[in-house]
Amino acid sequence: MLRQLVIRDVVLIDRLTLDFGEGLGVLTGETGAGKSILLDALGLALGARADSGLVRSGQDGASVSAEFDLPAAHPAVALLDENGIDVEPGEPLILRRQVKADGGSRAFLGGSAAPASTLRDVGGTLVEIHGQHDDRGLLNPKGHRALLDAFGKIDTRGIAAAWSEVTRLTAELEQARAIAAEAERDRDYLTHAAEEIAKLAPEPGEETSLAEQRAAMQAGAKAGESLQGLDELLGGSDGALAQLRLAARRIERGVADHPLLAEALAALDRAVIEAAEAEDKIERAADALAFDPSRLELVESRLFDIRALARKHRVEPDALAALGQEMQAKLALIEAGGERIAELERFLEQSRAAYDEAAQILSDQRRAAALRLDKAVATELAPLKLEAATFRTVVAPGLSGPSGTDRVEFEVSTNPGAPFGALTKIASGGELSRFILALKVALAEAGGASTMIFDEIDRGVGGAVASAIGERLSRLSQRSQLLVVTHSPQVAARAQHHYRIEKSHGPDGTRTTVRKLDAAERREEIARMLSGAAVTDEARAQAARLLEAA
Repeated sequence: MLRQLVIRDVVLIDRLTLDFGEGLGVLTGETGAGKSILLDALGLALGARADSGLVRSGQDGASVSAEFDLPAAHPAVALLDENGIDVEPGEPLILRRQVKADGGSRAFLGGSAAPASTLRDVGGTLVEIHGQHDDRGLLNPKGHRALLDAFGKIDTRGIAAAWSEVTRLTAELEQARAIAAEAERDRDYLTHAAEEIAKLAPEPGEETSLAEQRAAMQAGAKAGESLQGLDELLGGSDGALAQLRLAARRIERGVADHPLLAEALAALDRAVIEAAEAEDKIERAADALAFDPSRLELVESRLFDIRALARKHRVEPDALAALGQEMQAKLALIEAGGERIAELERFLEQSRAAYDEAAQILSDQRRAAALRLDKAVATELAPLKLEAATFRTVVAPGLSGPSGTDRVEFEVSTNPGAPFGALTKIASGGELSRFILALKVALAEAGGASTMIFDEIDRGVGGAVASAIGERLSRLSQRSQLLVVTHSPQVAARAQHHYRIEKSHGPDGTRTTVRKLDAAERREEIARMLSGAAVTDEARAQAARLLEAA
């Protein structure tokens, strides 16, 4: 609820502080007194476009602040949270706007600087301004579906959940298809590479083992070359061992002839023994160093194949086996991806069917609610001198979304047989205001902004119609705070709070002021509205009767 409005240096207003209360408040005054200035100032605080022309002549800038009571569950609280603006529970929310005479403006929410767009979003949840040129609120088709749902007490949480599931599965399916398409492009390469690695079947550590075997066989080949001919030198009939034995036999025959010969014979015996052992070890070494040249060829061929394949795939030889397993896994995923896509397609089809069913139920509920709304509005039209008009709520197929598949729009036909169309295109200024009032009364339980402002909703009507307007405004004010700019005494008499807008001329220029009227002043103002410039006793009496009847 709007508690206070503070205006500084806006057009003809220099300093103004207005306190507002619950229920119905009216603003009256002579034509040209400055009622539009007051609404422009409030609009500025609510985020309307900043116009330097609003700055009072001779001043550097203008400012407007609006203070609101903000219940904890109010939609504005969520918007403030989203924008990182803290408001203490139970504390009032202040919307403030500053405009410079040379252009530019600043916006504040709860003491924090904020973009004007945020101020406008928050302000839209706090105040509805309805006038002949209003293109928001009830006149904006974008909000008609939500209004109908609120009127019909239609719960859209189920359809929102169903749409969320459709959206989630659609995104998951698209991602799975993209991954599958990318993987499909690699299928041929993966298949060939995996088969190539599987055919070679390398094992971790095999390259090192083969390299060691190759080195050993190459070393054996070199050693074998150096052993060639040793068997002839040591063994055989003319070998060194045979010569040593022959020498020993000759010395043996004359060993008794000299002691040194005995020693020589002993040395030769040792030499024969050592030479025989050397011969044996050389034979054994030769056997150990012996290899199959074809085995060396096989080892070298596999070693080179493993190294070549590792270079091809730019990995270490020991990583080839793991690479082959990874490629096989990717191929398996490609196959599984097709199965996953089929599964997701099946789930998506089921979720779409569930969504379509929920959307159809929702559409039926909306059509039923539309009939009730049309009937409720129809009962309000005749008292507002709109008995020839017809109101209808169109529920037509629209784009699928979290609120269903319906497009909802309010339409009117102002005369029998006349075509239906949008309110703004069909109704005249006065009719439009009364249509808005009829709708607001019919939609009263659907809620809306906590403060509503009606700008000259009673223009061009009087008598019983003005009384009907006043009665409906009074009824609305039982649920929301209403501020009404009016020229109708019948409407003014219904108010709980009455403000008079006045224009004065003095040495320092023209000024617009606003006063809250007491009971006596209020009767005098309503009498003025009844009689014109010269207030008569009969007008005062009539004003008293209007106030008593209200």
